[in-house]
Amino acid sequence: MEASSPISMQQTPQQDQPEASPKPYRKSFVTSLMEAATLRSPSFREDTYFVSRLKSSEKKALQEFKDKLAAASHGSDSMWGIPLLGGDEKADVILLKFLRARDFRFSDSFHMLEKCLAWRKEFGADEVVDEDLGFKELEGVVAYMHGYDRDGHPVCYNAYGVFRDKDMYERIFGDEEKLKNFLRWRVQVLERGIKLLHFKPGGVNSIIQVTDLKDMPKRELRVASNQILSLFQDNYPEMVARKIFINVPWYFSILYSMFSPFLTQRTKSKFVISKEGNVAETLYKFIRPEDVPVQYGGLSRPSDSQNGPPKPASEFTVKGGEKVNIQIEGIEAGATITWDIVVGGWELEYSAEFVPNAEGSYTIAVEKPRKMAAAEEAVHNSFTSREAGRLVLSVDNTASRRRKVAAYRYVVRKSALV
Repeated sequence: MEASSPISMQQTPQQDQPEASPKPYRKSFVTSLMEAATLRSPSFREDTYFVSRLKSSEKKALQEFKDKLAAASHGSDSMWGIPLLGGDEKADVILLKFLRARDFRFSDSFHMLEKCLAWRKEFGADEVVDEDLGFKELEGVVAYMHGYDRDGHPVCYNAYGVFRDKDMYERIFGDEEKLKNFLRWRVQVLERGIKLLHFKPGGVNSIIQVTDLKDMPKRELRVASNQILSLFQDNYPEMVARKIFINVPWYFSILYSMFSPFLTQRTKSKFVISKEGNVAETLYKFIRPEDVPVQYGGLSRPSDSQNGPPKPASEFTVKGGEKVNIQIEGIEAGATITWDIVVGGWELEYSAEFVPNAEGSYTIAVEKPRKMAAAEEAVHNSFTSREAGRLVLSVDNTASRRRKVAAYRYVVRKSALV
């Protein structure tokens, strides 16, 4: 490790014990299925939407699609404010999405587009973005746009565990009219996400969906889930670059392993399935920690958006049997340091101390060592020093053999008094 690194590691060897005869390890049937269903390295690559890179057969399908639209008097129609036959690259991106959804069968794509145009007009999809549908209690909880992935895709989070509460369920889905209003709100969330897309060749033209399956009442939400799925499949083709399922129960993995042979390779390559306990590790592969919500092992809090773009975090790993010390040097007297730190699935000991530079000064226990529970959110704290020194953040994973992902960030503000 480079000498300039603020992170130091120390391995704590396990105490010698009499060596026992090793027992052969056998994976259970459920474990094997879950591992088979977990997509560790998704191969999906989003279309670039450069017409020049299309196959000759695909270029032909695109032109025939445009000709059929013009002949059917759809020349004045638009989607997301983009004229479909405007002759520009943004229109090509939209048309190519419909073509890709139907494997470049332009006749099927045309039929899909016509139905989508009719639905958008009847539903009022262009107006729904600015409507107040009265779901303030669900915003930031059930379905919401939050940050971007490492490639710049807007991220939409979905979590339906709150509907295990019967009162909440009745309040939202109690009758047909309530369900209809909820579906309208769910479309609103998606339409707001689409507003963030570029619709430009080589740009960001789709979103990321993260779905939290923890405590989701699958039976009660079957009708709503099916209607949402149908709406999105029929009217928003190729709008999702990747679907990440987190806190996946064992039965979901088994179902996926059974049905995956019937899915196309392209569809399967968009899926990422993460069982409970691996949420942060999975999300960090695609989303930087400062953009991951704190409830999922990240550093992002709802109030952060008031302070502009998130401050980048530094990522590190904590191996099993290892203690990591992060030393933040150069803190002047009177300065205030504010920090955030998190370890995915904590279950380890955390502490913070300030070490003065002057000889004879006492080390200050800013945060005494404490065991962090698995579901604890990121630590956010600050300390004002009376003398120059360094802050040491420690995470002690010596009692575990499991490797964990982690992240931290900090800012130092000098004293206004000179």
